[in-house]
Amino acid sequence: MDTNLAATSAARKERLIALRRRKEAVETGNGTNGGPSHFAFKQRNYDPETRTLRKRGEEDEAEDTVEKAVEGLAEQIIKEDEEKRKEELDLFNIQPKRANWDLKRDMTNRMAKLDRKTNEAIATIFRQRLQAMRKDQNPDAQVDLLASMNANQQERDEAAESDSDSE
Repeated sequence: MDTNLAATSAARKERLIALRRRKEAVETGNGTNGGPSHFAFKQRNYDPETRTLRKRGEEDEAEDTVEKAVEGLAEQIIKEDEEKRKEELDLFNIQPKRANWDLKRDMTNRMAKLDRKTNEAIATIFRQRLQAMRKDQNPDAQVDLLASMNANQQERDEAAESDSDSE
């Protein structure tokens, strides 16, 4: 690897020496081939002395450039992409609209009947518990609805815990 680096640096030194000689010949007016002695590199974008890019002149800024034409295009594309992704995540766009509309229509009639029966069953169970509580307590005492609801909730929690323990 050292030989490769040494060879590369030696070749670079030779090129630099040849460039320096050519530049001196051009400045003194002594052409090497007897042809035109005027030869200069045109480095439009690169400044070899500072080894940086040259600043663009004001006359160049007035021109239409690709950068000006594309300015803001990336942000617009990103915004459109985000909007498309939001639309893609919408469940209504993912699911077919016509495939199951008749199933939903048929199920709403059946579910309406079930909802009505479920509400009636809950009401009858609630009445039965209230009557049972009235029989246990004094007939003159008022029934505490909040206490009965809390007792019902505790019974459900205990049943759920016993079911989870048995599994």
